[in-house]
Amino acid sequence: MGTVHAKSLDPLPMHGRDLGVNTDDLVETPEVEQEAKQEILENKDVVVQHVNIQGLGRTKEDLLGYEISDVFSAKNLIDVMKKAHIARQRLLRLGIFKDVEVLIDTSEGNLVWLYALPNGLDVIFEVTEVKRLAGSYNTMVGNNEGSMVLGLKLPNMLGRAEKLTFQFSYGTKETSYGLSFFKPQPGHFERNLSLNMYKVTGQFPWSSLKETDRGMSAEVNFPLGMTNHTLKWEGVWRELGCLARSASFAVREESGHSLKSALSHTVSIDSRNSAIFPSRGALLRLNQELAGYTGGDARFLKEDFEVQLNRRLFWDSVLSASLWGGMLYPLGGQPSSIADRFYLGGPTSVRGFGMYSIGPQSEGDYLGGEAYWAGGLHLYTPLPFRPGKGGFGDLFRTHFFLNAGNLCNLNYGDGPRAHLQKLAECIRWSYGAGIVLRLGNIARLELNYCVPMGVQNGDRICDGVQFGAGIRFL
Repeated sequence: MGTVHAKSLDPLPMHGRDLGVNTDDLVETPEVEQEAKQEILENKDVVVQHVNIQGLGRTKEDLLGYEISDVFSAKNLIDVMKKAHIARQRLLRLGIFKDVEVLIDTSEGNLVWLYALPNGLDVIFEVTEVKRLAGSYNTMVGNNEGSMVLGLKLPNMLGRAEKLTFQFSYGTKETSYGLSFFKPQPGHFERNLSLNMYKVTGQFPWSSLKETDRGMSAEVNFPLGMTNHTLKWEGVWRELGCLARSASFAVREESGHSLKSALSHTVSIDSRNSAIFPSRGALLRLNQELAGYTGGDARFLKEDFEVQLNRRLFWDSVLSASLWGGMLYPLGGQPSSIADRFYLGGPTSVRGFGMYSIGPQSEGDYLGGEAYWAGGLHLYTPLPFRPGKGGFGDLFRTHFFLNAGNLCNLNYGDGPRAHLQKLAECIRWSYGAGIVLRLGNIARLELNYCVPMGVQNGDRICDGVQFGAGIRFL
């Protein structure tokens, strides 16, 4: 009897009289005969009679049936191995198994098939479930700050890939904790529901502002054709206060409590081969947020977008172009809040300027704006002389950039032409070069030499070396 352990797609020899391969013939066989037998192996019709999952504890079998059902449609051995490999990846994607091994064997029959067909196969998945309770400790980098994150997780809580997570984060500018529940749709992991409760305390020194948010949210994610969609409701009680006694009167006016209840929708198309160092592909993301119609005293309509194009050039160099933009429209005749406006500037957007230090300000405190745009053109190349090629050196890139953008408030009584004219005034821009380091597939670090241009009164600049860390860069 023959068995195949399929952890990869590499063709593995099988033996047994029913598959047309004799083990004695596999030793010192002429090359032509080997190719003929390989062709038989690939083209001989087979029937998958039985698919079994061994090692299950708390996991419900009906959930896994969706993930492995395609194996039954395989027509030959190579097809069986490919579909079994895909099924293994789908099982691991659920996050409920520590390991999955695949065994392919000649069939012995079962309760459904009372006898074994001459070309019948059995496929067995041997799984190892993750622990009921898992703890984690890691660090996160984002928005030019670092955080220590402690977490407790109950994976596969109800047996169908549900997950309950508690997370505590302590950062240089922000402290938060939250409880979240995640539930995927069986057979369609990309369609899922998330419920969250959280408390977040943040400090924003560029505005002399501190903010404490206590809230809850419900989020549904689903693909539709080539697009991915997120529908979200969020209700949050916000407490704003001054970070320093020297805070401007404009910031003090914003202090106090407010309640925001908002519905939002995000649609994205992402064909990039990497989120951190893409060498090809494009990204389009559109987001709309409507606050006030489901309660609360914050009322506004907010729209923003992101576009990115990437193209590989010669010598492993990559040309990348990005464009961001957004607009906030207050509703109900009340002004917008400093907590809802857009901010621009810093190593993650318009380099060469201070963090969120472009646009309207009062006594040195930056108040944000209701409309903005920002664009970037980048050339990424390997390090000179390619040190560490094929290893650690591939985590680095040389970076040449040109950034531009503007942030302002609009008079919504004027027409679109006046809005565009104001956004085209007082454009800040910068250029420079530096080195970029990829941290896995979640974040990156930049060390750049920047030359800011188009500086306006009140802007805070960083002329020279600037360091940046984060997930999302212009």
